[in-house]
Amino acid sequence: MSNVMMHRHRDVRGGGARAAIFGVSDGLVTNVSLVMGMAGASPSGGIVRLAGVAGLVAGSFSMAAGEYLSMRAQRELMERELEVERRSLRRSPEGELNELRHAYESQGIDPGVARQMAIQVHQDPELALATHAREELGINPTNLGSPVQAALASFVTFAFGAFIPLLPWLYSHGDTALVASVVLGAVAAATVGVVLAAFTERPLVRSALRQLTFTALAAAATYGIGRGVGTGLT
Repeated sequence: MSNVMMHRHRDVRGGGARAAIFGVSDGLVTNVSLVMGMAGASPSGGIVRLAGVAGLVAGSFSMAAGEYLSMRAQRELMERELEVERRSLRRSPEGELNELRHAYESQGIDPGVARQMAIQVHQDPELALATHAREELGINPTNLGSPVQAALASFVTFAFGAFIPLLPWLYSHGDTALVASVVLGAVAAATVGVVLAAFTERPLVRSALRQLTFTALAAAATYGIGRGVGTGLT
């Protein structure tokens, strides 16, 4: 019986996972801070609700647009580099073959074996392009990331994270809503940290405390600013 253990890797290349994790964390921190800042100025519940909703909507669209544009630019840059490599393979196949051979040799492969491997790879143009892209550029030409996927993931998760501290203000106001926002924000921050740790297989407590600390610092800072300079609001 074979002792070889099969395992599967998550496909994290599309950009959606990164955008989702960043989106929910940013949405939570942003709106916890915004709500705490407005509440610190002691305005009415209606003002806090308006600020929270505005932060949710504006932040969601901003995050989605930023993710789309950044990933689109990154994808176009990688496509350009792939086209440069494709032209080089057509114009100088022997030179590219030698480059691949040297790359294999630098990894400790016997020179004779490295040359045979390079020759084998170059028999298929698409395989040659994919191999050179990985070896020279560190990219996979079949998966350059999806700007749309990243934008949608960012939009939805930012809105979700931003809604959590806003929720108490939809049916309450004053100290009751403030305390509820703090509790919900703290629980949500710790949960985000735990989920991130589970996804990356890192220590749960450390990840939860890190997320909770960042969220608490931002909320405390904006609450203090609200109390200090916004007492004239009603």
